Amino acid sequence: MLALYLIALTVLVALFAYLIAPDSSPYANRQTLELGMQKPGFKVQVLRVRKNGPAVQTSFLWKMLFGAKSNFREIPITSFSFSDDKIKVQLFTPEGDGMEKSFLLADVVYPLAAAPHWKENSVTLTLINETTTTTDRKRLQKEIETENIQTKHYWLGTDQFGRDLLSRLIIGTRVSLSVGAISVFISLVVGILLGSLAGFYGGKTDDFISWFINVVWSIPTLLLVIAITFALGRGFWQIFVAVGLTMWVEVARVVRGQIISLREKEFVEAGFAMGYSDFRVIFRHILPNAMSPLIVISAANFAAAILIEAGLSFLGIGVQPPVPSWGGMIKEYYAFVILDSAYLALSPGIAIVILVLAFMTLGNTLRDALDVKILRE
Repeated sequence: MLALYLIALTVLVALFAYLIAPDSSPYANRQTLELGMQKPGFKVQVLRVRKNGPAVQTSFLWKMLFGAKSNFREIPITSFSFSDDKIKVQLFTPEGDGMEKSFLLADVVYPLAAAPHWKENSVTLTLINETTTTTDRKRLQKEIETENIQTKHYWLGTDQFGRDLLSRLIIGTRVSLSVGAISVFISLVVGILLGSLAGFYGGKTDDFISWFINVVWSIPTLLLVIAITFALGRGFWQIFVAVGLTMWVEVARVVRGQIISLREKEFVEAGFAMGYSDFRVIFRHILPNAMSPLIVISAANFAAAILIEAGLSFLGIGVQPPVPSWGGMIKEYYAFVILDSAYLALSPGIAIVILVLAFMTLGNTLRDALDVKILRE
């Protein structure tokens, strides 16, 4: 049950990744070079300066699926103060000797198309969308203090580009679960179809499909995946198809054996006597009685698909940057293991181990729970 709860939690994290990740930009790829290689638990103040461009409107559903581009650029600072119509900030640097920089108050809050016109304490602004608005200095200062100056926490630290490691780890969950789910689905469709045909019809059909199964079975899985990847190209969807097309063999063998043992049963003969078609007899009567081993195989294949995807990404032929992948993160950060930043590579490695262990534990438990001999004992 612990493994099941962990898998359910991982699925929820993957579904709502962009809503819970600290960095909700697409692929969690917001780079702040000044914050590179910061340790876990690091926090810093940032000044959010409005970009002088049209506002990017992002719906809730779009953000949940693909992330949201920010209308602000974030500048790490150590301190700030207001002076007339400007805000002066001390820029953050790891050495602590950052230079001082000034920003117009109006430019921090609004997307300006022209310089603001001050009249005593009030200011008239011309915005990008060609509208004008009037505000005052105190209001701008208060809005900057409450809305534009924030404290950001990096719970797992940052990488060499200043990207939030926790956010990339969360978004990377999607890749691992997607590869597992789609690969298992493809393997079930192909394996059940070929295994059913071989086991039900027998004869030359069985001989040919069995020969094809043995040929594919004899090729090392990783080499076959690499060959399919080279043929289809490197990318997000190609890796799903490549992994799925190499995992159907075991499914087909199990389905073939189950159908051979069930096709002579009385309920199958009764189906033919009632005039049912071969398709209905196979998929409505025989396969439901052979689902137990398929469920166990699917759990094991899910774990195997996660490992294969991680291995391919580590080799550089899996999911391509900037899409965060646990295997790709290990490849990108493994050089830091010998330095004092081993956490960069250990974090995705531990995530892979925990998720694969959860699926293997679930598969072993399902095997025991669905085993007829154990149930009788």
